[in-house]
Amino acid sequence: MDFYHLHMSAPCQAVRLVAKALGLHLNLKEVDLATDAQFKPEFLKINPQHCIPTLVDNDFVLWESRAISTYLCEKYGKNDSLYPRDPKKRAVVNQRLFFDMGTLYGRFSTAYYPVLMEGKELNHELMGKVDEAFEFLEGYLAKTSYVAGDKLTVADLAVLPSVTTIQTITSYDFSKFPNIQRWYGELKESVAGYQEICVEGANLFRKTFMPSAN
Repeated sequence: MDFYHLHMSAPCQAVRLVAKALGLHLNLKEVDLATDAQFKPEFLKINPQHCIPTLVDNDFVLWESRAISTYLCEKYGKNDSLYPRDPKKRAVVNQRLFFDMGTLYGRFSTAYYPVLMEGKELNHELMGKVDEAFEFLEGYLAKTSYVAGDKLTVADLAVLPSVTTIQTITSYDFSKFPNIQRWYGELKESVAGYQEICVEGANLFRKTFMPSAN
């Protein structure tokens, strides 16, 4: 399977974590957004929406990281541990995936991308929204060991790169969130590929957009 991605992208990292957990090999193809590689005709033929990540599985093409992650689980998973088949359990996993996309990482990107990519001043009101997102995550983890229940799922593998990127870029202090601290500490040690995928990717993000901080 060809996987068009950017190493520093948290959503791309999430798919790679899922593939690693499933024992799948991805043929990694880096798409350099800085040079507008996503607009090259050969990539537009694959994905006219010109976004990453994009997966090519034989004659099937799919984009959007969370759609790719759940597809890989449904097609290649030996069981349903990462993406449960039970409708209620799956609904909670889906909700957490949407939370990661629209609330946690969504709020971080809204607050920080203008700072990192346009040199604007940080809007502290928007950063307050990121704090609120972590309060929500803390609440989830107060009730269950993992983001969407008592077992590791694709929701954890989506949220983990987001948290890593946010912490790396903002030096976020999780001391007031003991449940996030517990979960984060456990997954950093237990998730296969975390260091080379998430940590290296987040550090590359920091080096690229915050060179003075390195």
